[in-house]
Amino acid sequence: MTIFAKPVFDATVVYQGQELFKGQGAASMWAEKVAAEIESPVTVEKIGTGWALCGTVDGVEVKWGILGQRLKRLD
Repeated sequence: MTIFAKPVFDATVVYQGQELFKGQGAASMWAEKVAAEIESPVTVEKIGTGWALCGTVDGVEVKWGILGQRLKRLD
C-alpha cells in the first residue's frame, strides 16, 4: 500500500531486496512528511546500506521503504 502519490526522486540503494533511501537526510525529510500525514511520530532507521522510515500506525509498528519511486511498507 502506498501512502503518497508524489515521486521520491532521491537516490536509493537496494539492500536484501528492499529499496531504501541512500541518505539519512532524504529519509528524514520524508519522515517529517509521513508524520504529518499520519499524525504520529516517524523516525529513520539504518538498515544495511540504506535508511527506512519507522513509525506506528493503528498501534502497529511499521517500516517504509521505496517501491517504484513511491513509499511502501516493508514486510
